[in-house]
Amino acid sequence: MSEAPEHTEAEPEERAEARVEPTIDDIDELVGPATPHFAMQLRARVRDLVRDLPGDHPVRQHANEKIALLERLAFASSKAEEGPKEPSTRPGWEELPSHARASEPQEH
Repeated sequence: MSEAPEHTEAEPEERAEARVEPTIDDIDELVGPATPHFAMQLRARVRDLVRDLPGDHPVRQHANEKIALLERLAFASSKAEEGPKEPSTRPGWEELPSHARASEPQEH
C-alpha cells in the first residue's frame, strides 16, 4: 500500500503572495446577483478582494463604486436596474413594507 503524500498548509504570508490580482470581472461577478438581503455580506467580500490594491487602481475604483451600490441596495428592496420606476400611485403601493430602489434607498 502506498502512502498518500503529506500535505502541509501554506503559511499566511505565502498565501498572500499567491493571491491573484482581482479584475473588474471578478467584482462584477460578486455584485451582479446581489439582493438587499446579502448586500452587506457581498460588500465585505468586495472590500476584502481589493484591500491590497492602491486607491488609484482601476479595479479598486470600480470596486468602490460597486461598494456604494451595495450600501444603497442594503436599504432598498431591489436594484431595479431595468425598466421604469413603478409609480407610487400603483394600487397597493402604500401597503408594501419596502419598495425602495438602490438608486433611492430608504432612510436608515
